[in-house]
Amino acid sequence: MTPDQYCQDKAASSGSSFYNSFRFLPPEKRRAITALYAFCREVDDVVDECHEPTVAQTKLNWWRGEIAATFAGTPQHPVGRALLPAIRAFDLPLEQFNEIIDGMEMDLKQNRYADFKALQLYCYRVASVVGQLAATIFGASDRRTMKYAHDLGMAFQLTNIIRDVGEDARRNRIYLPQDELLQFGVSEADILGSNESAEFQRLMAFQIERAKHFYAQAFAALPQADRKSQRPGLIMAAIYRTLLDEIEADGCHVLKQKISLPPLRKLWIAWRTWLKS
Repeated sequence: MTPDQYCQDKAASSGSSFYNSFRFLPPEKRRAITALYAFCREVDDVVDECHEPTVAQTKLNWWRGEIAATFAGTPQHPVGRALLPAIRAFDLPLEQFNEIIDGMEMDLKQNRYADFKALQLYCYRVASVVGQLAATIFGASDRRTMKYAHDLGMAFQLTNIIRDVGEDARRNRIYLPQDELLQFGVSEADILGSNESAEFQRLMAFQIERAKHFYAQAFAALPQADRKSQRPGLIMAAIYRTLLDEIEADGCHVLKQKISLPPLRKLWIAWRTWLKS
């Protein structure tokens, strides 16, 4: 199996909305973004699948070394070997890959966030940095496109957090800021016990409005000159924004179920957005 095929299989098996946006790219960019996505999946899987923190930390340390080796031209892992030509072709910076690993390390060290400022750092590392790397691969001629990518990454991660409140709680993780739980009268016991109270509904409405704000801010920041090159990100945005609307329309029953869009609907949204963008 070639490194590119390994990354392709990794991306396809995830069932992610992101994979649908890759289909429309020319080959070099498609290989590059698929390798980036496979890297993100690898380090994320370390945290999600390894239940012993010291072992997970050792694996993340290995990935930090593998990324350093990749930038030095001597990768060992198939993902590193697939990333090497992308790093060279698109001049991707080492520090952004390390930021992503830093974000994964946060999951090993904390499972609560005191306020939105603390959560924002986590979202920046695991999502906004990925968005900026992706925007670079897609093609960014205007520096304002990095602001768009930053805010869109925030919007995506906030949507994930809203969608996964119940699933995260079952792992003893609460990403909703602690001060906002207090503000809306929601206790940790409510979250961990799947108590969808009126207070919880108001808390989630607040979270949804914040996510919508970041989507709107991202779209406003995207310069017209880069709109065509950034169509893959706009596809992801259309899918994620639709998911957020579905969660809201369903009544935010995220503690007891995980709402998702069917694959065919994602593909339809992707195709429609590509034609319109």
